[in-house]
Amino acid sequence: MEKIYSPNKDNWKAILKRPTQTVDDIEVTVNTVFNEVREEGDMAIKRYTERFDGVKLNSNIVSSQEIEEASNLVSDALKKAIDLAKLNIVAFHKAQKTNGIKLETTNGVTCWQEKRPIEKVGLYIPGGTAPLFSTVLMLAVPAQIAGCKDIVLCSPPNKEGKIAPEILYAAKLCGVTKIIKVGGIQAIAGLTFGTESIPQVYKIFGPGNQFVTVAKQLATKYGVAIDMPAGPSELLVVADDSANAAYVASDLLSQAEHGTDSQVILVSTSEKLIDVVSDEVENQLKVLPRKAIAEKSIANSKLIYVDTDEMALDMINEYGPEHFIICTKNEDFYVNGIANAGSVFIGNYTPESAGDYASGTNHTLPTNGFSKAYSGVNLDSFMKSMTFQKISEEGLKNIGNAIELMAEAEGLQAHKNAVSIRLKDLK
Repeated sequence: MEKIYSPNKDNWKAILKRPTQTVDDIEVTVNTVFNEVREEGDMAIKRYTERFDGVKLNSNIVSSQEIEEASNLVSDALKKAIDLAKLNIVAFHKAQKTNGIKLETTNGVTCWQEKRPIEKVGLYIPGGTAPLFSTVLMLAVPAQIAGCKDIVLCSPPNKEGKIAPEILYAAKLCGVTKIIKVGGIQAIAGLTFGTESIPQVYKIFGPGNQFVTVAKQLATKYGVAIDMPAGPSELLVVADDSANAAYVASDLLSQAEHGTDSQVILVSTSEKLIDVVSDEVENQLKVLPRKAIAEKSIANSKLIYVDTDEMALDMINEYGPEHFIICTKNEDFYVNGIANAGSVFIGNYTPESAGDYASGTNHTLPTNGFSKAYSGVNLDSFMKSMTFQKISEEGLKNIGNAIELMAEAEGLQAHKNAVSIRLKDLK
């Protein structure tokens, strides 16, 4: 990992640059796939599955028999772990339910707000080098709690034409209504336009590589909402001499092993800690099964020394990390001061892995600095707020004149007339 000492603020942008391709590099490919899926439907889906996943499928719909067979392949120990994680995720997301509000803003004018579930949602679950069955829990659990009617899950098949059994078990456990063997850009395109086998949805959720992220952003051009831009994983740790260097190194590597385009950063007010963490990373890296992936990610990563906590916090808010770990004596300074982060982990005994799996918070989070404007997935992500109003005769008399004056000032005579005609009848 590159070590950087007391960088000038003018250089922060360059130092904190993510190792991502530009959208221009990817957009041409994404547009091509989208156009073909829109025009050819399942034929295009089948062709791209064969090209990108290396498998020819007779059917891309997962049958109930496949789900049962997959469930039998998951060990009892792992099932118990998944059940525990689900219990905590359910508890935390159920607690996010809020009651509607109702208010009489003026005598005779009653306004209220209620929440309704998004009826059709698509969940994208990455497969590839690490089939993320934990993401099924993070997306399907709040969708089920929200009351979404159609919960469609897409995940790429392996070379045998199968989806990881853990993904299928978790999907069954969490009320997914349909599972499709399709991944990448073509999955997002299928959910956007609908095909013979893939239902069109109103909103798409889930992380993915840079191609999936751009595909989701393109889906919004066609009237489909998305949870957020969520691309390659990233982690920033702030730590001082009170931190355990081995713990810090393990957290950095836990995200580095996600993918070669992941990025991890340590910001510290201790030069000694930076040196020890650097050594720990090298030692722990040697024995990781995904060493080759983590090594490439580590090459994109930084160890940054800064002089003060204030400087550290400014830099962290400028970066806007997906995951943010605080291991400092004055943790309250960072907890109270952090403005831009997807999810925050506090103290030496709060590894980022806990949020990835079983603490209860959601791990589908904004990356690439989008935490400056986006929230991570939560219960409200699967719902929309609707407002209602009812006005009595008295109420219209109370606000009618104000409406007439404002409409006239904007030059919208029909707006004014809609009130005037009623007020005339009430005289």
